[in-house]
Amino acid sequence: MRAEGIHVRDEDIARLSPLKFAHINFHGRYSFALPVEVQGGQLRSTAKPEKTTTV
Repeated sequence: MRAEGIHVRDEDIARLSPLKFAHINFHGRYSFALPVEVQGGQLRSTAKPEKTTTV
């Protein structure tokens, strides 16, 4: 913002946080949706899925 000529107070910059970005996980917890076969202990297929066409 300063590069665009907008006045920004140093006190405001000191309180900036990346929390507005939902993709940043500060808790160290991750969630993954696993296919049913993987949940059952099987390995997932390495084959590429067939291409689908959209109408």
